[in-house]
Amino acid sequence: MNRLEWKPATVGEALQAAVSFFMQKEIGSPRLEAEVLLAYGLGVSRAGLLARLRDRLSDDQKERLGELIQRRLTGCPLQYITGRQEFWGLDFTVTPAVLIPRPETELLVEAALALLGQRDRTATTWIADVGVGSGAITVAMAREHPRLQVLATDLSEAALAVARQNAEQHGVAGQIRFTQGDLLGPAIEAGIRLNAVLSNPPYIPAGDIPSLQREVAGFEPKLALDGGEDGLDCYRRLIPQAGLVLEPGGFVALEIGYNQGGDVAGLLEAQGFADIRIIRDGQGHDRVVTAVWPGEKKV
Repeated sequence: MNRLEWKPATVGEALQAAVSFFMQKEIGSPRLEAEVLLAYGLGVSRAGLLARLRDRLSDDQKERLGELIQRRLTGCPLQYITGRQEFWGLDFTVTPAVLIPRPETELLVEAALALLGQRDRTATTWIADVGVGSGAITVAMAREHPRLQVLATDLSEAALAVARQNAEQHGVAGQIRFTQGDLLGPAIEAGIRLNAVLSNPPYIPAGDIPSLQREVAGFEPKLALDGGEDGLDCYRRLIPQAGLVLEPGGFVALEIGYNQGGDVAGLLEAQGFADIRIIRDGQGHDRVVTAVWPGEKKV
């Protein structure tokens, strides 16, 4: 978009132009994205934006909105521009250091809460969130389970900083221990015993990453996407580690790729886990695997 193409006089004209640009670039939900982006740029709510369609724009406002629209047209995800994403009914800060929380990950939270619901909720329960990222899973779990204590690990210090910010924002920072480290390494080194291990690890086969949506392939952190040649590298390392730190009767809840249920279930079975269940999303795709640790490591 060049300056000659961007000459809106009013908020309504800016909205109309933004929708047109987004449609040309085949951006999904062009009207919704245009409303969210312009509302952010003008510092108002979407309802406030729609109430101001006849308002005239200052030169500074035109320039700012033009810059935001141009950034979105390059493929930068809307969430990285606004710095916000909703998950579990909560508002989360997101930056390019973390994956953008997806609605399907709420299935992992639901599954974990259901399994924890079978435990004594008056006792302190220790879980790990491996690859905490934005902290969406950890914060949602802590909000729903006040006696929960979470060991949140990530290789990225920048991601941990975002997760800490979100935990503080939602009043659960006191329930979470943030630790930089590889998978369950920090728990193993500290001798911590856990009642559950949760993770949304990298599970995209490395060769598939270039073919993903440009918003994902070009902007989201590769460290949080790349699961190795077949997408299963992290599961091969994480599942044996889980057997070392889980208390008998503890469980794992892992997000997986759309066709990885059988493979991850096989890894769990080979390690000695029991009661293995594959949970599918609304499209019928594999999305979460849960399994219980009986307490006897299979040799």
